[in-house]
Amino acid sequence: MPSLRSSLRRRPFVALLVLIVLLLAGYAARAAHDRHPAPPRAVALSTLPVQARQTVTLIQHGGPFPYPEDGTVYDNRNRRLPAEPLGFYHEYTVSTPGDTDRGERRIVTGRNGAFYWTADHYASFLRINLSG
Repeated sequence: MPSLRSSLRRRPFVALLVLIVLLLAGYAARAAHDRHPAPPRAVALSTLPVQARQTVTLIQHGGPFPYPEDGTVYDNRNRRLPAEPLGFYHEYTVSTPGDTDRGERRIVTGRNGAFYWTADHYASFLRINLSG
């Protein structure tokens, strides 16, 4: 029968083992979430800033665009949008009054006709409902 002393020595080892298992489970869950993000929530076009609505109109008419980077491939590196092959998404600048550079706001389009809005430089997206 194990002594009380040897039982007390094993407790930290068991606690460490449980902690490692929990960390690995959390890591696996996070990796699965990153591979299959939830689809972005929708927002009506009419609720976006006027500059975003103007950018959508420019995209629908094929330009002209104010920034040379507009229309370039968006690679979805942070996996905030549904996984698609490289070249599926393109990005466009939404000007921000008072900013002297391109700012953080973008419209990203998909080859399937989807439009996405980000006001925080790709940290989050909302799918744009163009009829709203």
